[in-house]
Amino acid sequence: TRRGILPHVAGQRIAAVIVRDSRLRWPVTENLADILRDQQVLSVARRGKYLLLQCDSGHLLMHLGMSGNLRLVESAIAPGKHDHVDIAFSSGRVLRFSDPRRFGAILWLEGEPQKHGLLRHLGPEPLEGDFCGSYLYRRSRHRRAPVKTFLMDNRIVVGVGNIYANEALFLSGIRPDRAAGKISPARYDRLATNIVSVLENAIEQGGTTLRDFVGGDGRPGYFRQQLNVYGRGGKPCVNCGKALKEIRLGQRSTVFCACCQR
Repeated sequence: TRRGILPHVAGQRIAAVIVRDSRLRWPVTENLADILRDQQVLSVARRGKYLLLQCDSGHLLMHLGMSGNLRLVESAIAPGKHDHVDIAFSSGRVLRFSDPRRFGAILWLEGEPQKHGLLRHLGPEPLEGDFCGSYLYRRSRHRRAPVKTFLMDNRIVVGVGNIYANEALFLSGIRPDRAAGKISPARYDRLATNIVSVLENAIEQGGTTLRDFVGGDGRPGYFRQQLNVYGRGGKPCVNCGKALKEIRLGQRSTVFCACCQR
């Protein structure tokens, strides 16, 4: 999403903000229209699943929740039922935030964003240099929680959602319900490598739908991916042909091969 909107919003000046419904996961910042009017978007960054639009006097933090999306539309296009916030630029285009379930967020931050309560406890980014197998091994010591739950804890590492945790564990030959503290350093090295590989591949796959957010639906590109295990419970394993098992871990669907993953 950051890559998709970046060329369309960076450098643009905000002409107006329309908040149709402020009842998101947390209420949209009061007086957001007054705060943002005439400010310029200097850059678009990301921390975990939070987008950070740097403006002249602070940062606009955005989260898409479970059902939200952002897209660029012309100002004359009428909003839909779930189009809760418009950020209108002087160019005539609008960055439109839609969220049917209203689990997303739009908040104004002043000061250093990394010190904000929503961001300061986040773990490392998996595609940056401080993420590696030895880090996962250290953080996993004496933990009895399943390794899949451990990976999806954004205090440990950000960005490893349900789909990608399933896939990385399969490629690493690790059962998702194995206790995180019972996995060896060598296996964590392999897992860290596969997490990076899975995420990089997902980003490239997503490029087919993320490259143009203008008038699009803003949906992420993983719907086009070829996945090894996620969503394939009961189907043959791509390695051994045995039926994949599906269980629930942390209230999330978890699929694995009992033969190939140990």
